[in-house]
This record gives sequence, C-alpha cells and structure tokens, in this order.
Amino acid sequence: MVPAVPPPVRPNPVRAYFGNIRRAVSSTFEGMTVTMSWLFRRPSTIQYPDRTEKPVREMLPETYRGLLEVDLSRCTACLLCAKTCPLGCISIETCKHPDGAREFQTFDIDNGLCMFCGLCAEACNFDALAHTREFEASVSSAEQLTVRFVDRPGRLVAKAKDLPPRRPRGSILAALIPGFGRRRRRAAPPEPPASPAPAPAAGAEGPENPEGTA
Repeated sequence: MVPAVPPPVRPNPVRAYFGNIRRAVSSTFEGMTVTMSWLFRRPSTIQYPDRTEKPVREMLPETYRGLLEVDLSRCTACLLCAKTCPLGCISIETCKHPDGAREFQTFDIDNGLCMFCGLCAEACNFDALAHTREFEASVSSAEQLTVRFVDRPGRLVAKAKDLPPRRPRGSILAALIPGFGRRRRRAAPPEPPASPAPAPAAGAEGPENPEGTA
C-alpha cells in the first residue's frame, strides 16, 4: 500500500553545510559593499546645535506645533481652551477684582502632558493661545515642564472689545523663562588680550626737535 504522504527528502548534510557557508559569505559581502560605498563619501551628519547655520527653530515652518504659550493681554478667560483639551493640561483660575473686573489667579500649561494636537489653539477665538516653534524643553524634573504664565498678581482679564496686537510667537516663553531647555550655540573663544607695546630701552634718545631749540 502506497502512503498518502511521501516521506521527507533529507538533503545531503555536506551540501547543506557548504551551502550555508556560501550564503553567509554572499550576504556579508553584499552588506560590506553598501558600507564601503559610504566610506569615501562626504558625511551628511551635522552636529546639533553647534554647527547648524542658524537655530533649528528658525528653520521650522510657521505651522509647527511646538510648546504652547498664551498672550494674557488678549485672553478673555473664556475657558474654551481648557474645556477643549482632551488631556486637561491647561489650568485656568480667575477671581473678582476689587474694581469689578476679573483677575487671573493661574494660567498653567503642563507641557509634559500636552500631546500637541492643536485643538486648544483652534478653539481660541482671540488668537491668545498658540503653538510656538520652541521644542527644546529638556529639564531635570517633570514638574518643571509646567509653565505658569501669570507672572504677577492683579493681572486683569482682557476684554474682547479692546485687544492689543498679539506679541510675536515665542517671545513670551523666552521672556518668561529665558533658559527653558534652550540649547545655545557655543560662544566663540575670547580673543587673547593684545600684548603691551615694548618699553623704550634705557638711554634711548627721544624724538628730535624739528625746530632745533633746546
């Protein structure tokens, strides 16, 4: 009776051994060919941030979603951005000022929790909240990623009828926290001080008197 499944064909062990060696040598040669082709090419890697032509944030598009900032002079404290944020990384608190207006108590943004979706900036009707091109937010602890924009007490909430022009994007973060994770270019080494002029030798004659007088 013929079996339904034919028996497996066992390859020649010697042929399989040398076949594995041939494939290993061939694949190694192909990989080294690609590697050696780049050995004599000019490198395309640029050291960051020391040797870039200009700061990276200046080379990013205007629509780049970097760290959030708010211009409190244009914010009406409508809380729409805080309600739109799906992660709740925006915290706003206001109170009543003695003259009847509203006053900011806190306006905090947790950049460690933010996922940079841009929904809060789209919901702002007064262009007070926006993403910047700042992205260097390296700090020593996660608590330092929370930026507190209320820098002084008594800051009144803006009125929608009279809003000043918006400050340039990124300038608020730079003024609020100048060293917030910013990688600066290495300063050029100072020039060596000029050597003082040699003192005249002792007994040297002074300049001749052009009039010949004593």
